[in-house]
Amino acid sequence: MPDLRRNSNRSQGPAAGPSVPGLPGLRALQSVAFVLVFLAYLVFFMGLLQRVLIIPLAWCRPSAASRIYGPWVRLQARNTLRLLRWLAGVRVSVDGHIDTHPCIIIMNHQSLVDIPIGFKVIPGPLALIPARKRYSKGIPGVSPFFRHARLPLISQKPGDRKADLAQMFDAARRLKSGENSLLIFPEGHRTKDGSLLPFMPGGLQIALSRAPRPVYCVVADGMWRIRTLADTLVRVAGSRVQVRILGPFAPPDNQADVPAFVEAMRGRMADALEQMRTTRDA
Repeated sequence: MPDLRRNSNRSQGPAAGPSVPGLPGLRALQSVAFVLVFLAYLVFFMGLLQRVLIIPLAWCRPSAASRIYGPWVRLQARNTLRLLRWLAGVRVSVDGHIDTHPCIIIMNHQSLVDIPIGFKVIPGPLALIPARKRYSKGIPGVSPFFRHARLPLISQKPGDRKADLAQMFDAARRLKSGENSLLIFPEGHRTKDGSLLPFMPGGLQIALSRAPRPVYCVVADGMWRIRTLADTLVRVAGSRVQVRILGPFAPPDNQADVPAFVEAMRGRMADALEQMRTTRDA
């Protein structure tokens, strides 16, 4: 395996998320309009159609569930990004692509918009995302999908470590069988200033050790000012988001090389993020 190790300790200072010129009040109104329309979309289109058609169809054909949920969630991701573009003037540019075969995708985590972007750029079988267990209830459209598509639900509480590991082992099994891909945010939390946080590598190391699939890195920038729902409500309008896809990279042959491989991937992502910001600022 080629030596992928680079300096992964390079830091990126906070950079302003790019946005279109305009009156702050107008951008806030556009942001509110997007959030209200999107919530209605979740309840009256995605949630309703999913409950009466998609979930029953996947339940009747369990062997094809991944092939049913994959196109469905990509459609929802595209529609979300369309609403962001039409109602809030958000622009997302993507450089690179991911193959249709099952793979592992590592993505940095700046905002709630990361998830539809991640689903949109991943073709092929449904990409599993390790998600907080609390998101499996209370969110129209989203929570039922998390449960019925059997996404890994993680609590990250010390007392639930055994259950969390079981969820990741099952995700690795499904990845290895070719049933799913895996999209993972190894930082574990959304960054506050857009910089790349240290990785929490446990889940990623489990996947690489048990299901050595090709690896892609997805680096996105321009969203860190809209990291929460409250931020999205007033700030999302006019955002400019850059996405760069790196890879594929061959996974390590030896399990002992997995930690170094993970750190090498973080180094590549840090380099790409710094280059994207430098180019934008220039």
